[in-house]
Amino acid sequence: MKISLSRENLLKVLQTVGGVVEKRQTMPILANILFQVNQNTLTVTASDLEIETRASTELESSDGDFSVTLPAVKLISIVRSLPDGLTILLEFDEMRCQLSAGRSRFKLSTLPADDFPTIDLTQTELSFSMAQNQLKQIIHNTAFAMASQDVRFYLNGMLFDISNQTLRVVATDGHRLSTCSTLLETEGLTSTQAILPRKGVLELQKLIGDDDNLIAFSLAKNYLTVQFEETVFTCKLVDGRFPDFNRVLPQHNDQLVQTDRELLRSLLQRAAILSNDKFKGIRLALSQNLLAVHAQNSDQDESHEDMAIDYNGTEMEIGFNVNYLLDVLNSMHEEAVTLYMKDANSSCMVDTQNETCHCQHVIMPMRL
Repeated sequence: MKISLSRENLLKVLQTVGGVVEKRQTMPILANILFQVNQNTLTVTASDLEIETRASTELESSDGDFSVTLPAVKLISIVRSLPDGLTILLEFDEMRCQLSAGRSRFKLSTLPADDFPTIDLTQTELSFSMAQNQLKQIIHNTAFAMASQDVRFYLNGMLFDISNQTLRVVATDGHRLSTCSTLLETEGLTSTQAILPRKGVLELQKLIGDDDNLIAFSLAKNYLTVQFEETVFTCKLVDGRFPDFNRVLPQHNDQLVQTDRELLRSLLQRAAILSNDKFKGIRLALSQNLLAVHAQNSDQDESHEDMAIDYNGTEMEIGFNVNYLLDVLNSMHEEAVTLYMKDANSSCMVDTQNETCHCQHVIMPMRL
C-alpha cells in the first residue's frame, strides 16, 4: 500500500489534529494518528477519548483504500523538519511504514486501525450554522475567563447557551465572568445548554479562521461537533450544571468611568510590574475626572500613576486583580472603554457591543 502527497499538505493536516494528542496516554493507540485513505483522499484523525479532530487532504496518488495508525509526535516532527516543496511517499507493509522524501528515509512502527477509538457522530439533536469570524469573536472575548484547575469542574470550560435564536458563550473562574452573545440565522432552535471543556475550547480556537465561511454545529446528548470545510472537530461535553450567569451581571452600576482604552491599558501594564506577584492586586482611586492607580508588592516596591478620565460620580477606592482588567482591555478593539461601577465593595462591569456581538465582563473587587 502506497500513498504520495506534498509535504505542505501532509504537514497542514497533521498540525490541525496534532494538538489533541496527549504526551502521556493510558492507551498506546491514542499516541497514534489514524490514517484513512478513500478514493484518493487522506483523512487523519487524532483523539484523546474526550476530543476528536479529523482533517482531510487530496493525495497525489494512492493504490487503494486502507486504514492504519502512525505515531503522532514522531511523524509530525519528521514532516516538519523536511524542506518545503518535497513530495512524501508513504509505503505500508505489515506493521511498518517507510516514509521517503527526497534523499531521506524513515521507518516507523504502525498499529492496527481497528484499535483506534472513534466517536459516533450520528446522534444529532440540534443543528445550526454561523460564520467563522462570528464564532471567533465571541470565543476570543470570553475564553480568558475560564478556570483552569478548579475543583468545580464545570468552571473549567465554556458554556454554550442557545435560546431565542441567540448563541451566548459564558466563562467564569469564580472571580470574574465574561459573556458574549450573537444572533443566529437558524430559526426554531430548542433552548439548550452545553459546557465545552477548556482543552476543547482551546483546540477549537486554533481551527477557527478569520473569514465569513459558514461552519456547521451539531449538538448531541454528550458531544458537540463543528464541521469546517476540510476539518471535523468533536468534543465530549462536561456533565455538570453551569451557574446562573444572569445573577452575576450587575443591574444598578450607575457610576460610569469613561476613558481611552489604550491609555488605560498602558497605565495598568505599568502598574502590574510592581503589583503583588501572587495576587496581582492594584488599588484604583476615583475622584472628579481623575483616576489614580496604586500598586505595591511584598518587597515594598510601589508605583503610583494617575490619568484624566470622564467621571462625575462619588469618590471611591477599590481593588482589582490587574490581570483581570488587562484581559478585558486586550480583548477589545474599541478606542474608548466604559467601566460601570457601583461602590468599593461591588463588582465592576465592562459592556461592549458591535454589529456582530454583545459582550459583558464582570470583575469582582479585591480586599487589599
